[in-house]
Amino acid sequence: MTHPPDTEALATKIDFDLWRRIFRFALNHKRLLLPLMASALVLSLIDAAFPIVTMKAIDVVQNGGVPKDLIPIAGAYFGLALTLAALVYVFIRCAGGISHHIAFDIKRDCFKRLQELEFSFYDKQPTGWLISRLTADCDRLSRILAWGFLDILWGSFFVAAMSITMLILHWKLALIVLATLLPLLAISIYFQKKMLITSRQIRKHNARITASYNEGIAGVKTTKTLGRETENLSEFEGMSTDMYSASVRRAFFSAIYLPIVMLIGSLGSGLALWYGGLNVLSGSISLGILVAFISYAGNFFQPINQIAQILAEIQGAQAAGERVMGLLATEPKIKDSPEVLQKIATRSAELQPAEGAQNQTTIAPDGHPHQIDEIQFADVSFSYNDKEQILKRFNLTVKRGQTIALVGPSGGGKSTIVSLVSRFYEPTSGEIRINGLDYRQRSLAWLQSQLGNVLQTPHLFNGSVIENIRYGRLGATDQEIREAATLVNAHDFIMKLENGYGTPIGEGGARLSTGERQLISFARALLADPQIFIMDEATSSIDTETEKLIQDGMQRVFDGRISFVIAHRLSTIRSADQILVIQKGEIEEQGTHQELLAQRGHYYELYVNQFRREGEEQALEAG
Repeated sequence: MTHPPDTEALATKIDFDLWRRIFRFALNHKRLLLPLMASALVLSLIDAAFPIVTMKAIDVVQNGGVPKDLIPIAGAYFGLALTLAALVYVFIRCAGGISHHIAFDIKRDCFKRLQELEFSFYDKQPTGWLISRLTADCDRLSRILAWGFLDILWGSFFVAAMSITMLILHWKLALIVLATLLPLLAISIYFQKKMLITSRQIRKHNARITASYNEGIAGVKTTKTLGRETENLSEFEGMSTDMYSASVRRAFFSAIYLPIVMLIGSLGSGLALWYGGLNVLSGSISLGILVAFISYAGNFFQPINQIAQILAEIQGAQAAGERVMGLLATEPKIKDSPEVLQKIATRSAELQPAEGAQNQTTIAPDGHPHQIDEIQFADVSFSYNDKEQILKRFNLTVKRGQTIALVGPSGGGKSTIVSLVSRFYEPTSGEIRINGLDYRQRSLAWLQSQLGNVLQTPHLFNGSVIENIRYGRLGATDQEIREAATLVNAHDFIMKLENGYGTPIGEGGARLSTGERQLISFARALLADPQIFIMDEATSSIDTETEKLIQDGMQRVFDGRISFVIAHRLSTIRSADQILVIQKGEIEEQGTHQELLAQRGHYYELYVNQFRREGEEQALEAG
């Protein structure tokens, strides 16, 4: 199992530019953010006012006041308590709302970007790594942006309010308490560096474990077939051990850090109590001031501790932030050019409601003719890694209504050709032209909406038969779905299912046979009414009976369309207009079925050998 390398720099300080960019997600919800800030400010002032009320009460009692003098003080205390309760409700409501909104926004933007990225991105990133970004990392950032921002805001206001009040009450006592900030700051910086490094390691190991889970579940059949359970468990234990070690180190630093902060806070409070007590005995301050001051000194380090914890959490979450923002900053290598986007914008502006739908059917969104009459490969070369060429100066012209079959050994370039047609990848050099125009000058979304793909291993969703077919065109009616299924010879087997088109097929179509899944994917592709139809080894792993059904359906589906068929079973392509034998990225032979047989070359050998094997298999079955 391979995993993406941990390419993050181990920074030892908070990246403020990164968090500024992340904080933009919170700024999108100012209707919640502004009340949150206001409530945190007022709440900190109320928290700072409670010791003043206590001071007034003690001074009244100490100076021999009467009971009625305590009534306004008690009323003020009760009023502050009610206001405090209301403000706590407001900022919890606002912070919770912001947290959910931010989580939604980040996940939406990440998912949108994943939909935009080209296939080569997924070639390099394991599924588990991407799932970890969309789940754990996004949730962590949303919590910090909401609750962390709240704690820092409230803590900062509270510290400022208490500091000012202490300086007013007794500036010497205040300086004793404030002097402890310097060692606290130094210790915080040291431990935050340590916790940042271990947090990065934890996130890296967690991503590897998530990827391992995904690979283990997806490849369980292969694992059991090869007897790899013990080896896989050993590899997983190694990753879990790495995760455990990093987590223990992180917990160790946290366990040391917080007690030290508490010790420094207690030291400041003790010094204030000692010096303040001397002043009370000398009569320079009242007992009420001392009690209020000790209350401030005791509460002073609560927000400091909270801010320090949040800063440490921000340090730890910085790795998650870098990964998420890195994903969002990943620009698709295959996308519409500025010129194409301008054409689409101009075309949209020109279309008036009165024009109706007729122009839409003849002109694509990029302003070019909608109908595809010709696809041309002009000296197309392609390489996945800029080293080994998969295609070498490939030339081919396909007219509307023609079917092109691609045969040849694995790795020769067959799947690359149809991937280039689909613009999942783009040529390294040369051009692919649609109606004589480089397809990079056409809308990407428009081109891919004209594709119908039937793969060797079709992907079906956990739903009913009709829901899976309708995925080809969400607005299709039930009648249109039945017509598409009938055209590809899927209707009869569907009606034999327990609930017909409403039958649940299980995850990935597990309740259906391979051939039945293939027929449903065939109907789904047809429902989209594509102009380009691609069948990639669609009959290589199905039974002979289903193959005949698909062959019969192909003749009707391919009519009037440009079709590409990658064939393993040569019997499925005998009626193709052109058959290309692809070898090492080049066309070795080209012609119709009969023409290639007459040449007695590579295709002839493939066909004769396959015909002989099929004959032997039929003889064995008959015997």
